[in-house]
Amino acid sequence: MRDNEVVAVGPGPLAFDDVVRVARYGAQVRLTDDAIAEMSASRGRVEELAESDTPAYGVSTGFGALATRHIDPSLRAQLQRSLIRSHAAGSGPEVETEVVRAMMLLRLRTLATGHTGVRPATARVLESLLNARLTPVVHEYGSLGCSGDLAPLSHVALTIMGEGVVRDAEGRLRPAAEALKEHGVEPVELAAKEGLALINGTDGMLGMLVLALHDLSRLLTTADISAAMSVEALLGTDYVFAADLQALRPHPGQALAAANMRTLLADSGVMASHRDGSCTRVQDAYSLRCAPQVAGAARDTLAHASAVAAREIASAIDNPVVLADGRVESNGNFHGAPVAYVLDFLAIAVADLASIAERRTDRMLDVARSHGLPAFLADDPGVDSGHMIAQYTQAAIVSELKRLAVPASVDSIPSSAMQEDHVSMGWSAGRKLRRAVDGLTRVLAIELLTAARALDLRAPHVPAPGTGAVVAALRESVAGPGQDRFLAPEIEAVVRLVESGAVVAAAESAVGPLD
Repeated sequence: MRDNEVVAVGPGPLAFDDVVRVARYGAQVRLTDDAIAEMSASRGRVEELAESDTPAYGVSTGFGALATRHIDPSLRAQLQRSLIRSHAAGSGPEVETEVVRAMMLLRLRTLATGHTGVRPATARVLESLLNARLTPVVHEYGSLGCSGDLAPLSHVALTIMGEGVVRDAEGRLRPAAEALKEHGVEPVELAAKEGLALINGTDGMLGMLVLALHDLSRLLTTADISAAMSVEALLGTDYVFAADLQALRPHPGQALAAANMRTLLADSGVMASHRDGSCTRVQDAYSLRCAPQVAGAARDTLAHASAVAAREIASAIDNPVVLADGRVESNGNFHGAPVAYVLDFLAIAVADLASIAERRTDRMLDVARSHGLPAFLADDPGVDSGHMIAQYTQAAIVSELKRLAVPASVDSIPSSAMQEDHVSMGWSAGRKLRRAVDGLTRVLAIELLTAARALDLRAPHVPAPGTGAVVAALRESVAGPGQDRFLAPEIEAVVRLVESGAVVAAAESAVGPLD
């Protein structure tokens, strides 16, 4: 990812990679001329309503259960300030900078559609915050996912007003007013409807979804690599991954996973060593034989979640919205159900992918099932414990992932005096998916570390070019088999290789692109 390119933010949808570049790598943003024109046009309609005697929700009335109260024009600036201050009620640990920046960018994109009625000057402040890398402090708890991510977005809106606290580009905690002044950013006094427009969206949960999609795309390929290495190390067969067998069940993700495994295992000296008629096994265990079926189902889930995210990122979510014909209408588009469901669905796929990887790792450590490998891959079993406790770590993570796979979106807690009587819990689904993605990364790292050690122990037989390239890449950071040593740093080293994409890059350097 390059962070020196400017991401244009206009009325149209953003690419997922643009979100990642801004959120994770600090790329700059620029509101387009057509975005400014759309915002200016819709703002005129909001100002007409503000001057009208006809009540308009969020323009001349209170909010939520207080929407029946007409607000005098002299109090409307105070109405917007009060909305943001009262809704910035998050609690708990700080949310990661990349999540907050994704949320800010996605909200800016919605403002740029011209359907929210904000002034261009207000959107410019949000643009300036992103470019100055001033990140409002947002807290873990506060969003029910309806009406959108109210509390998290309110902490962002508070900063636009020059209030609250931010993290600067160096990560220092600063009063917002001080940090804005230092960067020449003038806070705004919110006008009619602007407070509501800044907070009534699914941008937090959507930002977490887009980041997870990016990470899981890499992790699914990594899972094919680690599975292939385990199959090879356990003297399994690649015949079950044949294209004609996979075509009998034409799920697209399964076909891709099996193709990756065939490519990775091609020309394996380890596999050739037990194709001399001496092997009496008829079938491999499910965790080996069914690897493409599980990883493929996860891929298809990812594809479905990507389609939902693409639709959401093309949406203009606010309440009320300004329509092209000038109408300002209330709606329910802020409800986070579509995003919440796929966040939960991905957590299920993540848990299952990690579960099957842990089973393969355990098999490599058990002398009854590893087909000739030393117990726990230890140098001197009994004196040394090898990877025994690394598998414990995997098992603990997998157990946690099963808990994280329990859907958040089936829950609902009524709020706002029963006006908001059904909520999505999409923010909560996003928070637990982030933890799940981290857990899967660590489970796959331990499988890679274990399989690489097992393949080394199969010498003098040589692994396939694809899997061998991964073993070589790991050996640049982690030593091969030997006496027990401090294992935690080695696990973390492989976690970093997985996160950076170095594992996939190593395999592709030998076999070409993987899907």
